[in-house]
Amino acid sequence: MKYFIGIDTSTTATKALLMEKSGHVLSVAASEYSFETPYPLWSEQDPALWWSATVTSIRQILADTGISGEDIAAVGLSGQMHGLVLLDEDDRVLRPSILWNDQRTGTQCDQIRERLGFKNLVQITGNNALTGFTAPKILWVRDEEPDIYDRVARVLLPKDYVRFKLTGKYAIDKAGGAGTLLFDIRQRDWSSEVLQALGINPNWMPETFEGTAITGLISSTAAQETGLREGTPVVAGGGDQAAAAVGTGAVKEGIVSLSLGTSGVVFATTDKASIEPEGRLHSFCHAVPGKWHFMGVMLSAAGSLRWFRDSFSPGTDYDTLVGAGAEIPAGCDGLLFLPYLTGERTPYPDPLARGAFVGLTVRHKLPSLTRAVLEGVAFGLRDSFELMRSAGLSEINQVRVTGGGARSSLWRQILADVLGTELVTVNSVEGAAYGAAILAATGVGVFTDVESACERTIRVTGTTSPSAEQVVYERLYPYYRDLYPALKNTFKNLAS
Repeated sequence: MKYFIGIDTSTTATKALLMEKSGHVLSVAASEYSFETPYPLWSEQDPALWWSATVTSIRQILADTGISGEDIAAVGLSGQMHGLVLLDEDDRVLRPSILWNDQRTGTQCDQIRERLGFKNLVQITGNNALTGFTAPKILWVRDEEPDIYDRVARVLLPKDYVRFKLTGKYAIDKAGGAGTLLFDIRQRDWSSEVLQALGINPNWMPETFEGTAITGLISSTAAQETGLREGTPVVAGGGDQAAAAVGTGAVKEGIVSLSLGTSGVVFATTDKASIEPEGRLHSFCHAVPGKWHFMGVMLSAAGSLRWFRDSFSPGTDYDTLVGAGAEIPAGCDGLLFLPYLTGERTPYPDPLARGAFVGLTVRHKLPSLTRAVLEGVAFGLRDSFELMRSAGLSEINQVRVTGGGARSSLWRQILADVLGTELVTVNSVEGAAYGAAILAATGVGVFTDVESACERTIRVTGTTSPSAEQVVYERLYPYYRDLYPALKNTFKNLAS
């Protein structure tokens, strides 16, 4: 058997990817669904949607290729992190899943910091208490839905509910576990100190596994629904960002992944559990066994460009819009853009942060503003790189850029100049699902380890090196850094 399936359970769709052991992708299918916002700041989803979409997507890739489920050697899983799935003793879902982008748990985050102490919390878990994480969601259910809380028997993440439906086993990968705020990231397992301090029953938490470990086998029921062979191994996989890093080959120190999608994610593998002491970076276990990673998250990266286009030049295609910006000199004649259109996460975990153009004059026309948006996002992403260096990331040899924004040669050049490092594109474009398939193949012995798997399947397709304009951005970056401290109180006052 030489075929492998990667499944990515995201917020809007479940994707299934069929890969040969050479790394060649044969088919990809995605089944979409929606999520609910019953109240302001809430975000929920019915776990039944994930399972139905998983079944549909698996059957689609098998039908598209004519490959039998009997020929699938292993399945790997990935998916949205931090979401809360609660099961009772009979494995029934107790309430809709509270998703990663739900913002209702501010009070519970304060409780967590108070009970554990901020610095102690960061040193154990690698992270500050943020509303997106799983732990404050559990406390919210305890505080606001005690009847449900009293019936809890199991806590799972979204992709691990899919795992349960596939195998009947309760399990979680260590990358996903680290994103719950209940992990001791140095020990790569649940923190008894955090669980005890928060009063969370450790028996609710599933067993944890490295990303390439086999966590269970396809059950007879799942085989009938999906068309897969009963007994097919299901590998742990990883949270979406960790699996996507595997899918781009960012699996060893010195290679950094930069995802330029609606949000921007800077992902750097580390050989030890390094922690940014103020919790301004996420520090999680990697899907690669025995490795960790830093992660910085910008909430509006390519999303800033979409907002700008839709607001000021609706109907214009991105190539035309950005192409005009290429005629503007670096620095836009003293114009800066602060890309905090939806608040910010790194380096400022501030939901009240706002966007701004600073330095506008009558000389600035649409192309200048367009380029300022591209440069402002690049400066914001550099913030994560600077934090990683200060937290102990010794070297950055190469940045692998992915996402819709990476299709722009101008934006790639600006990023290379602002970051002062080489940017490359790679042949893999399916991200987390591809990474999950690589982890599956490694888990059943096709590859010796994840690093060698990536070397054999992923190759560089393009390179962008810093240009002479790098010196302009070095001069402007400190001015960009001055903006948030100068405007923080103004943002807070305006939000009120």
